[in-house]
Amino acid sequence: MKDSSSKITGTLYLIPSSLGERDLSSVWPEGNRLVTLTLDAFIVENLRTARRFLRRAGYDKDFDTVNFFLLNKHTAPGELQSFLAPCKEGRSIGLLSEAGVPCIADPGQAIVAEAHQRNIPVKPLTGPSSIMLALMASGMNGQAFCFHGYLPIQQTGRSRKIKSLDKTAQQSGATQIFMETPYRNNALLKDLLAHAQPHTRLCIAADLCMSTEFVQTKSISEWQTHGYPDLHKRPAIFLLGQ
Repeated sequence: MKDSSSKITGTLYLIPSSLGERDLSSVWPEGNRLVTLTLDAFIVENLRTARRFLRRAGYDKDFDTVNFFLLNKHTAPGELQSFLAPCKEGRSIGLLSEAGVPCIADPGQAIVAEAHQRNIPVKPLTGPSSIMLALMASGMNGQAFCFHGYLPIQQTGRSRKIKSLDKTAQQSGATQIFMETPYRNNALLKDLLAHAQPHTRLCIAADLCMSTEFVQTKSISEWQTHGYPDLHKRPAIFLLGQ
């Protein structure tokens, strides 16, 4: 019996997108563009923003001839197999992130797991990750760190989580990284200043790769004393550490 993995399949390319509307050439290697231009099928989270990004990248195919598969919170698990049909036909397909790299704080990992189960090659492409950029610029421990995604929405649960992350950061030395929906950033920041220990260091990294980029690390007491930025509707990453 033949091994199904020996069959010729297309590749699932993991395509990062930019953070904001900055010129792609400053954050996107030329190799990404060359790969993207060869594809005629994409898995995306939002059709409109995906098409706009592809046009910015120089993609000039008629979108009526391109297959788009929507992968978001409404996608049923049973649909994933059909998304990879082009690969089983020998055609490659691109998984395009809404912002930054695919599969990190977005739903892309589900289709990548499906690809591995079906012996479809997975190729990650280079691009900006707000999480890694924030860690690089924070001055905090880059040897040991943990990304927690979004903290609880309810204030009581969020306050408990902040205290727990603060304790872990101090006891283990590992940097604790998390984020929030931009319109709730200011509420999260106020809770951080209220519930983290005064000596704990907090890095705020907002608008990464944009002209309004802001990255600063101070102790909680220093943020309380000297003030803090308005983060309303600004994409931001928060880091707690020693």
